[in-house]
Amino acid sequence: MFSFSLSEEQRQLKQTARDFAVAEIIPVARHYDEAEEFPHDLLRKAWEIGLMNLEVPAEYGGLGLGILDSILVMEDINYGCAGVGTSMAASDLATTPILLAGSDEQKSRYLSWLTNEFTFGAYGLTEPGSGSDAAGLSTTYKEVGDEYVLNGVKHFITNGTVASWHIIFATKSKEMGHAGISCFIVPTDTAGLSTSKMKGKLGQRCSDTAEIVLEDVVVPKSAMLGPEGSGFKLAMRTFDRTRPQIGASCIGMTQRALDECTRYARERKQFGQPIANFQAVQFMLADMAIELEAMRLLTYKAGWLLDQGQGSTIVSSYAKAFGADRAVQIASDAIQIFGCYGYFSDYPVEKLFRDAKLIQIYEGTSQIQRVVIARHLLSG
Repeated sequence: MFSFSLSEEQRQLKQTARDFAVAEIIPVARHYDEAEEFPHDLLRKAWEIGLMNLEVPAEYGGLGLGILDSILVMEDINYGCAGVGTSMAASDLATTPILLAGSDEQKSRYLSWLTNEFTFGAYGLTEPGSGSDAAGLSTTYKEVGDEYVLNGVKHFITNGTVASWHIIFATKSKEMGHAGISCFIVPTDTAGLSTSKMKGKLGQRCSDTAEIVLEDVVVPKSAMLGPEGSGFKLAMRTFDRTRPQIGASCIGMTQRALDECTRYARERKQFGQPIANFQAVQFMLADMAIELEAMRLLTYKAGWLLDQGQGSTIVSSYAKAFGADRAVQIASDAIQIFGCYGYFSDYPVEKLFRDAKLIQIYEGTSQIQRVVIARHLLSG
């Protein structure tokens, strides 16, 4: 039966995430942002109290929770800091192809690794010359005896320098198009694989962003994830399942912006009264609340559909496109409400604005989401 109610367990899970965000993340978020420092200690605490690897099945040491459960956690983690949220979500992104297509041995090795040790996975699809054009990747693999040899470069890979293993997409031949792409699991300590941190980001500066170089990286045939040639479809199926988490990021940042603006509007006085008394400010707050509720409903629906085993490509795209675009606009409006104070880092809305912009770019830009939606509409 369809319901808008959360279970008692879900409410407790969500409250745990909110308490962690308020007590642990918010007090140190500015430090990690300014230092561009990966928050190892903070994320270790999240791992220790069970806020990471939520969808890993119980047989591999996880909680075996659903996508909607992950959404509930991620919205409150992102309430504290989107960079922290992205670091956690990126490991889930790397986990998803294994959940979808991994063999029993691959699941046992790599999923149990995440639950038994404080570690991360990374998802290597994007390259210097292929972002939105995921099928145009240039990283290659070739079969040599009982092994594969990988060569190429990946760019903008979240958790790239801190991950213990990488999901790597490579093509057998660019002339084969989608059909030439396969997926591999490559441990970070494999000879020929090197990583370097990419610095100077506008926002989400505490999350680790890296370049991954593969120079004659040799992996066994057991490293291939799913059948040969299924890599592109696996990448797209992965995004269908993870884009709702991006919607959750938007919810968290927008809720934080609304809370900060509501508080500030009550305290800030102009013309002898709180600016909350002015209709122009009231309308901005009201619009934030309307759009926040719409974000939440779209994102929860996407997660619920996936948990029911129903395909949700289109709803996942709805959730990400709407959430990302509105989160950026709401963060901009938040600065407007704060005025000049909002333009400085003394107040949290400046960071929210910088952090929000990335949401429109990764895991499929807002424009790519519209391509997906339009094709769905026009397909008949």
